[in-house]
This record gives sequence, structure tokens and C-alpha cells, in this order.
Amino acid sequence: MTLLLVLPVAWMVLTAIRPASGVFYVHRGTEFTLGNFAEALAKPEMKEAFVNSALIATLATVFSLAVTITSGYMLSRFSGAASNLWFGLIYLFRCIPYISWVIPLYLLTQWMGILDTYLGLLLPHIAIHICFFSWIMKGFFDGIEPEAEYAAYIDGCSRWGAFIRIALPMATPGIVALFILSWLYTWNEFLFALILTGSRTTMLTVRMAQFVHETGIEWHLMSATAVMAIGPALIVTLFAQEYVVKGLKI
Repeated sequence: MTLLLVLPVAWMVLTAIRPASGVFYVHRGTEFTLGNFAEALAKPEMKEAFVNSALIATLATVFSLAVTITSGYMLSRFSGAASNLWFGLIYLFRCIPYISWVIPLYLLTQWMGILDTYLGLLLPHIAIHICFFSWIMKGFFDGIEPEAEYAAYIDGCSRWGAFIRIALPMATPGIVALFILSWLYTWNEFLFALILTGSRTTMLTVRMAQFVHETGIEWHLMSATAVMAIGPALIVTLFAQEYVVKGLKI
């Protein structure tokens, strides 16, 4: 299984450092070059795509977690009509394949005048994150015993005070894990990026696909761009894997 997962990535890296003339003979020869990376980055639209992807991924993650954390806490600690209705709504929308939202979202963003803007791309990602991660965040808070919060109430804390001073610090590993998963999901997302953007807010995943054109496929540039796209995600995962493991154990 490891070999099946690693082999395509290794082949992509090998293609990225081969000259264009040697792409189809990547398994032989010792001619390597880093010029593919320089050529890909020399394209102004590629630099813009990197910035757009990083900005959208970060903003979507921050705004969605701001709602998701309080949403998960409400679902865990409160029971009643409002909580049950909210849980039912996010469960229902999570069951709907998000590919079925694309055309309605395209028409809606076009009608609102936010098509091919940051806002038009942020809102769908935030909606998807809230539907999915509220459910997961509820599980994190369910794993935290509420007795410490009860003690804080006795000491004079309000509900918000107990949430901020007690529950939130205890849920930090889970929050960090969700931050990483949310950021990676948005960074790698393709469908919304393809349908809801144009020339102004092109994402990196869409820009990579544009190496396929009528004259052929620029495998060397596509592979070099893919390797650079893996870089930030790999760095985030390596440095934060401890938090991800702790968070998923809660």
C-alpha cells in the first residue's frame, strides 16, 4: 500500500526535474534540471495563483473555525429545539454531495455580483467547513468532561467565561487538527475553484490544469508546479502532525 501511494509522487518529482525532451524517458538517463521550477514561477499568473490559494485557504479556515468552534460547543453542551434543529440541518447538508451545489452556487454568485471574487469563493468553502467540522468539533467537546466548567460557574464565571477559560484551552489539539485539515482541504480543492473563479481569482489547482492545451501536455511544468504545491501542505503536516494525532484522539 505504501508503494502504491509513494510511487506516483516519486514519479511526479522525477518528471519535475527532467528536461522537457526527457519527460517520456524519465526512467533512463541522468540529465536533471531545476529550470522547470524557474520556468513555471516565471509565469505571472502562476505567482498570482499561489497567492490566491494561500489567501483563500487561510481566510476560509479562520472564518469557518470561528463559527465551527462555538457551533460544536453548543451541540455538545446544550440540548433543545434549537440545538437539535441546527444538528439536523448540518447533518442534512453534509449528506448532499457538494458537486450538486456547483451550478446553483454559480448562478447565485453571478446574480449577487460576486462571481470570480474572493468573497464568492470564500462563502461556499466556509459553508462546507461549517457543515462538516461542527459535527467533528462536537465530538471533541463531548470528550471533555464538563465538571471543570461547573467548578468555574461556582467560582463566578459566566457561560462564556467558562468556555473561553476552560473548554477552549482543553480543546486546543482538536482545534489545531481541524485548522490543518480545513486548510489542506481548501488548498487542494478543485471543483469550486474551477467553476466559481475566472481570470481574477484563479486558484493553483485550476492553473495546473491549464498546462493541458491543444498542442499537448506540458508534463515537466505541470509536475514542477505540483511539487511546489505539495510543499506548503507537506511542511504544515510535518510540523503539526503531533497536534493532528492528539486532536483525532480526543
